[in-house]
Amino acid sequence: MISKMKLTVPALLVTAMFASHGANAKVSAEEAARLGKDLTPIGAERAGNKDGTIPEWTPAKQHGALKGEYPSDSEIAGEKPLFTITSQNMAEYGDKLTEGHKELLRRFPDSYKMNVYKTHRKVNFPEKIKEETVKNATRAELEGVDNPKGAFVGFPFPIPKSGAEPIWNHRVKWRGNALRRYNNQMIVQQDGSFTVTKIVEDVKFYYSNLTEENPPELKPGVDFLRYLSETISPPRIAGTYILVHEKAGFGTEGRAAWLYAPVLKRIRRAPAVCCDNPYEGTDGHQFYDQVDMYNGVLERFSWKLVGKREMYIPYNSYKIATPPTKYSDIAAPNHVNPELPRYELHRVWVVEAENKPDQRHTFKKRTIYLDEDSWNIVAIDDYDHQDKLTQFQEGHLVPYYNILAATTHCEVIYHLNSGRYFVTAMINEDEPYDASVSYTDNDLEANTVQKKASK
Repeated sequence: MISKMKLTVPALLVTAMFASHGANAKVSAEEAARLGKDLTPIGAERAGNKDGTIPEWTPAKQHGALKGEYPSDSEIAGEKPLFTITSQNMAEYGDKLTEGHKELLRRFPDSYKMNVYKTHRKVNFPEKIKEETVKNATRAELEGVDNPKGAFVGFPFPIPKSGAEPIWNHRVKWRGNALRRYNNQMIVQQDGSFTVTKIVEDVKFYYSNLTEENPPELKPGVDFLRYLSETISPPRIAGTYILVHEKAGFGTEGRAAWLYAPVLKRIRRAPAVCCDNPYEGTDGHQFYDQVDMYNGVLERFSWKLVGKREMYIPYNSYKIATPPTKYSDIAAPNHVNPELPRYELHRVWVVEAENKPDQRHTFKKRTIYLDEDSWNIVAIDDYDHQDKLTQFQEGHLVPYYNILAATTHCEVIYHLNSGRYFVTAMINEDEPYDASVSYTDNDLEANTVQKKASK
């Protein structure tokens, strides 16, 4: 549990200072001056740790085409594990493991393990993203948990003051100006058998966009991205479309969504594209707010910034995320094939989300872990209302040097009660992300989707 974590002195200070849940002020000019110096431009600690097990940040330069290239890193391709964490030695590393990883090691002592490799810190972002992130430190604010304002283009809260702020950094992180991507998914049974769903997604990013002449402010009621998914297979759900206009805020100001179901042959507003409602076609194995690890409104939870911690997390995960690895290689009984993930020691921000007494959600508490170098959520411990760990989410982080970004794929949701697990964001047997595309506003409107789906 989070109360047993061994936090550093700076992390303890963070805990004491940032446990409040009110409106969050901008950081001081003195604090912001650290960005680009002892802190990286997006807020990570530039230096390595005292033990030398976490190196200094050495950002990669951009290289590669925007289309047709799977992510890769020749420097690490031939590396061998430094050591392996198993059920027999897990106590030695317990202070650096999520509760989810500990549970998998305990449940499956004969098959589950974590291969730990040398740590590399090369994640980088375009100069404009870094420059605007530095500016955001003294101009961005967060009212409550769902109402940011004053942020433009870059990460809004590089020096977070509350638990909700790192989540906003994750939600609006730079991923390119627009993308076409495969999002293949599979439900894996206890015996390792699986079924695959194929989805193609088109995304236009309004916030964190380097082509917009007048980029929008991050604030309620204003789109920060538009998203369209088309289900390709299996046949029973093929032709389903989900359109989302993603906004800050909640209620009428927040997310607007539409669903096209082939059986109805029309597109309709879909207010249920939210929170702990099951995502279409996942047979209840993924909630809408588990897409991209976490992307729901924040109002149902109270958010606490616990601190920063050194942990073994999935990182530079090219082997599990790209060819020649196939989906049948990933799927194994009870958990993904343990020879494929790559774990490294990194510093992560730890955030706790507690379900508010007057708000419904399947989870009573979430413990969320975010990589300091990219603001990606890489793991979540999900607890039920009896304080039992019921699900564990794991995102395998992959840097993309062609667009200077990082994202998680594949992503795994372990259903600890049923023994099944769900894998999403897979591209291994299809095409890599295409960041050369562009979309107009009209391409991602409900009437356009209706015409496209009706052909």
